[in-house]
Amino acid sequence: MLKLVNTKILLAILAALSALGGAVAYQRHETEKAAISAAKAAAILEQQQKDAEEQRKRDEAFRHEVEQDRKRHNSAAAKEGKTWQSYVP
Repeated sequence: MLKLVNTKILLAILAALSALGGAVAYQRHETEKAAISAAKAAAILEQQQKDAEEQRKRDEAFRHEVEQDRKRHNSAAAKEGKTWQSYVP
């Protein structure tokens, strides 16, 4: 009878240890998945920031070009507007 009780206790302990081992393995797996997901998210965020910075530089260059064109066109128009005042037939 004592041997049967000891066997049941040992089986219960073995089952508990197996459950704990499974829980630890599952937790490790989930932690690794979370770390991989975090690394992917960081890479995506870094790429988005890089793209946004490049777009900002392109926008700034375009604005600068538009401003230069505006100044050039306004300058020419201003000179043409005064020609009629100094025209002597």
